[in-house]
Amino acid sequence: MNIQPKFTPVLDPGFIAPVLWNKAFEDKVAATPDSHAIDIALTRIDGTCFRWSGKVLPSSEENDALNNQYIERIVKFLLWMKGGCTIMVAGDDKIADMLAATYCAGGAREFDWDFIGKKIYDRPIEVVKVACPCELPAENSTSVSLGRNLDGYRIGFDLGGSDRKCAAVINGEVVYSEEVVWDPYHQTDPNYQVEGVHDSLERAAKHLPQVDAIGGSAAGVYVNSEPRVGSLFRGIAQDDFVNVIRPMFKNLKDRWSKIQGKEVPFEVVNDGEVTALAGAMGMNDDAVLGIAMGTSLAAGYVDPEGHIMPWLNELAFVPVDYQEDGGVDEWSRDKGVGAMYFSQQAVARLAPRAGFEFGAMPYPEQLKKVQAAMVEGDDRARKIYETIGVEFGYTIAYFSKFYALRNLLFLGRVATGEGGQIIIDKANEVLAAEFPELAITLCVPDEKTKRHGQAVAAASLPKIG
Repeated sequence: MNIQPKFTPVLDPGFIAPVLWNKAFEDKVAATPDSHAIDIALTRIDGTCFRWSGKVLPSSEENDALNNQYIERIVKFLLWMKGGCTIMVAGDDKIADMLAATYCAGGAREFDWDFIGKKIYDRPIEVVKVACPCELPAENSTSVSLGRNLDGYRIGFDLGGSDRKCAAVINGEVVYSEEVVWDPYHQTDPNYQVEGVHDSLERAAKHLPQVDAIGGSAAGVYVNSEPRVGSLFRGIAQDDFVNVIRPMFKNLKDRWSKIQGKEVPFEVVNDGEVTALAGAMGMNDDAVLGIAMGTSLAAGYVDPEGHIMPWLNELAFVPVDYQEDGGVDEWSRDKGVGAMYFSQQAVARLAPRAGFEFGAMPYPEQLKKVQAAMVEGDDRARKIYETIGVEFGYTIAYFSKFYALRNLLFLGRVATGEGGQIIIDKANEVLAAEFPELAITLCVPDEKTKRHGQAVAAASLPKIG
């Protein structure tokens, strides 16, 4: 494969950008006789279906290895971007067999098979062969018409690991906001989380004549306002999670509808989606991908029509580097995935290469040390941010193959300070030189969005009436 990048990350010279590797593979396919089409559908129990089509090389020992990498990495990306519990393959039985042996108990992607399949969609991932593309279901993915509803008396909340934020909003203006410290991670009683949210709602409601709608955000995966996976509930036993946590927001909706004497619309989505929505509202534009480089890599997306999509957007687990020695995620055990390149973990991965000796220091403390070194003009810190920036530029171009993008909202603790600006500058340099056809604006939230944007966006999720 002939790949000649114009930029090499200074601390990660072996980095292989998927956008360049895939382009080289696709050029090879186009130049090879007998290359053939392959069609894939990802489906869910509710009938949602995502389609992908491409071409692969004719089978041979060398070609099979290339085909397998190309397809498996794309399937992995699509699973964590869009979600699904059945992978249907038309056009290549050998590739279907490879996927079945990979996404299974004991397979290389057992984590994904279990996490996406059983934890999110209540059944393990299954790979199904079909004879031809005509047997695959049609694309079926309706957008979620949530957000930008600013009428009436609303409450918006955001649930974090150390505090829960809540705001009272009247016709789009915040009239009250508060952060309450809590510690949900290690609680074994599920009522701690339920009553904690209810307490914040009560506090906000005191500042409104009535409550017309409630919207919220939290880390994790939510399907129709139902938590499926979330770090806030890691201490809860499985039975309590299923019986108490999953229906908690439906039950809170019923409780608040009874309190108000009318139905109170109540919507909860992933915090990344609300961040992207807040950015879109602040910019008065759409086609926004929000990327937060914090403890891990979080993301959210607003499509060109201003809608939130029913996708996972868990980009911490998508492949962003194809090198053999890519950073290994300790949770999924996969290498080259987003969390290892665009988060505090990325700083910790690169710090020893830059010459820092942090030992077993926690990742947040390592980031603080690197940020302090950056303020002092330490070239070692600059190299870390330059490396992240180059890799980010190539990855943004890769993301644009899957997302319709005009704006990329950049935030998170890694994005703060001079280092964050270096990341933006380097990413823009890569985009301009390698991908001049792309017109993507990298931006950071303005001060108003930082202060109240998340609360207003969350409060705006439900429609009244």
